[in-house]
Amino acid sequence: MDLENQQRVKDLAEEHGPENMLVVLGGAEAEASGLAVETVTNGDPTFAGPLAGVQLGLACYHVLESEIKEAIDEDVYEEQISMMEMVLDVDDIIEEVKTYREKYSKYKL
Repeated sequence: MDLENQQRVKDLAEEHGPENMLVVLGGAEAEASGLAVETVTNGDPTFAGPLAGVQLGLACYHVLESEIKEAIDEDVYEEQISMMEMVLDVDDIIEEVKTYREKYSKYKL
């Protein structure tokens, strides 16, 4: 997660409260998605960005997870996201995101 996005997340959490936020990821790789979850829950693991040492514990899911998929209009999902399911390793992405969410998230859907 780049430094600008870290700052945006931090600012929004301060403005609205972390309990009122939901981070929805759309990354194509499990490792990158896991790193993003770790960053917005436990803090920037590289200690380089605005979230270094900041444990927001945000609720964080990937757009391919059933909790998010079910909340999206079927036509919109089909048009915008369904193609991803055919080319990505969905199970690996979901498992990686779930692992970090269970380890560090304070909030859930």
